[in-house]
Amino acid sequence: MTGGDQANNHPAQQTGGKLQGNVLTPQGWVRGALMFERHITAIDGVTADPVDNQDVYILPGFIDLHVHGGGGKDIMDAGDAVHVIAAIHARHGTTSMLATTMTSPLSDLEQALEACGDACRNRRPGAARVLGVHLEGPYINPGKLGAQPDFVQEATLVEVARLSAMAPLKLITVAPEIAGHLEVVRTLSESGMRVQIGHTLGTYEDGVQALQHGASGFTHLFNAMTGLQSRAPGMVGAALAHARYSELIPDLLHVHPGAIKAALRAIPRLYCVTDSTAATGMPDGEYMLGRQRVHKCMGGVRLGDGTLAGSTLTMDQALRNLVGLGLDLADASQRVSTYAADHLGLEDRGRLATGCCADLVVLDRQLNLIAVYVEGEQIDLTAV
Repeated sequence: MTGGDQANNHPAQQTGGKLQGNVLTPQGWVRGALMFERHITAIDGVTADPVDNQDVYILPGFIDLHVHGGGGKDIMDAGDAVHVIAAIHARHGTTSMLATTMTSPLSDLEQALEACGDACRNRRPGAARVLGVHLEGPYINPGKLGAQPDFVQEATLVEVARLSAMAPLKLITVAPEIAGHLEVVRTLSESGMRVQIGHTLGTYEDGVQALQHGASGFTHLFNAMTGLQSRAPGMVGAALAHARYSELIPDLLHVHPGAIKAALRAIPRLYCVTDSTAATGMPDGEYMLGRQRVHKCMGGVRLGDGTLAGSTLTMDQALRNLVGLGLDLADASQRVSTYAADHLGLEDRGRLATGCCADLVVLDRQLNLIAVYVEGEQIDLTAV
């Protein structure tokens, strides 16, 4: 592909495992060709600024570490739900994801984890890779449930180990102020598991202590945590002052654009998640979020009392929202892909380089998806 006239005809198609356009590599933009099978085999081209041409963009596939649902299905539905959800999100550019649970009775959680474990072992055609599970609860503060139902309990290492045997737990959200949780945070972090602070009434000091004990970041920054005040900086203050990583929901409903910009300046590797629910990709109406009934209306998802309850955001829209806030495309790409991979310690995803998984998205100049590849497989973006 060369020149602007061809770009309007969407020339970036899979042809013998070769894509042409503006390729975003870890070293910057290259105008040329990317060759791949299941993994990227070569990138050939010359350094070039995409502003100087009209070719398509080729970016790393999106990585979403907080996915509750989509297509009318919720992770807590167990059974086939996780496969349906992974397919819905793949059609919006998500190539890897963490299936995210809700606070629930242990019997519900166990059923969901068994299904997620199967999905981690067996990616179905047309679906995103399920890397593992984000356990969002039940180890949270009952005073900061947000949209989580009240089945809260204290964390124990024995129980976490038992749950981890059902599905790979990659990320756990914990309220660090609960008695005994700091030592759990330390032990899990030392084992290589990522522990995030969230759904918490903890103070600034609680947040600093948790980070010192190995906590790696914060769950949906600003939401379901104590806010920043001048003499009580709260958990938000701890994140802005000390965090290297944190997730944030950039649907422009959960967090004001000004707060997003403040977090972008303060947290070096702020990355984006959808916190998507069963209502994602569905018409307005009533859906389930774990055991909670939620309502989709006017682009948002809420409980009956008006509390925000996840989102209908997709990662392609998250990218467009970030660019709309003023980020350049390369920076925005890192925040929907690379930094999430780095947070989990994944060196073969979230970047376009020889030897990495062929997880790719191709976008036109308006940042609309043209093509998505998961481990080299082209996803049918029109599938129902």
